[in-house]
Amino acid sequence: MSAQTTTSVKMKASTGKRPALKELRKNYDLYMLLVPAFVFFLIFAYIPMAGLLIAFKDYNIFQGIWASSWNGLENFREMFSIPEFWEMTRNTLMLNLLGLVVGFPAPIILALMLNEIGSKYFKRISQSLLYLPHFLSWIVLGGIVYAVLSPQYGIVNQIMRKFGMSEIYFMADNTWWVIVYTLTTVWQGAGWGTIIYLAAMTAIDPSLYEAASIDGAGRLRKIWSITIPGILPTVVILLILNVGHMVSIGIEQPLAMANPVVMEVAEVISTYIYSVGIKQGEFGLTTAVGMVQSVINLGLILGANYLAKRRGGEGLW
Repeated sequence: MSAQTTTSVKMKASTGKRPALKELRKNYDLYMLLVPAFVFFLIFAYIPMAGLLIAFKDYNIFQGIWASSWNGLENFREMFSIPEFWEMTRNTLMLNLLGLVVGFPAPIILALMLNEIGSKYFKRISQSLLYLPHFLSWIVLGGIVYAVLSPQYGIVNQIMRKFGMSEIYFMADNTWWVIVYTLTTVWQGAGWGTIIYLAAMTAIDPSLYEAASIDGAGRLRKIWSITIPGILPTVVILLILNVGHMVSIGIEQPLAMANPVVMEVAEVISTYIYSVGIKQGEFGLTTAVGMVQSVINLGLILGANYLAKRRGGEGLW
């Protein structure tokens, strides 16, 4: 290689580094804002991954992770041999699938409706009321649901009796419990979910609506031809993220709404991990369950992202 070629290579390498350093110096304050988030995920997401070794060990809480003896795949064999494993996996998938089918379109529809409200005062009041359930804990929401649907004192059953109908034990029937669970999920999260979609709608060029008005388009046509295509990339990204949690479910809602009568449909992976792993001390078994759960979620989010990009849409990466 000649001296001139060597010099040109070094110049290209140096010019490639300088813009990055220049960008870092120029926007160092913005990068500093990432430090708390980076530290948070490092401490609470990445460092705890070392605890996955428990899934391959006969874990003893007094010996610790490193001193406990290895047992290979024994915890995974035990996991698949437990009859409740398939039942709680079915329940988790069922509740998440219903939440996706019913709950995912709800904030989109609400955001479209809020975006069409002309009165700013009424719009702010509506948004505040819709956001409110998100800030209540599931213990409080679960108590409200049980009080409203009580067969003796609940307002729903009282109204039904006035119309000559017999009361329904909503929280003691498997089918009704699943329906109530799904609807309360929508009630709690739909209002809060509108924030992202409303923000996406603000990025749509107003001149598109003006041009549509000149062409004689009505509100429904504007929503269908301008608003929905404008927020479609956001919808796809959030759908991918939701699909990536199909095998995961928070413990708060099932724990607050479940009761011994409906455990056939209310027992999910998170409550099983709590009852067996925390209460009974089966840390190795429940770590194996959580690890399989995470691997399946990773596969789902990778598959959803791949399909979204194959269809010509935008993915997460």
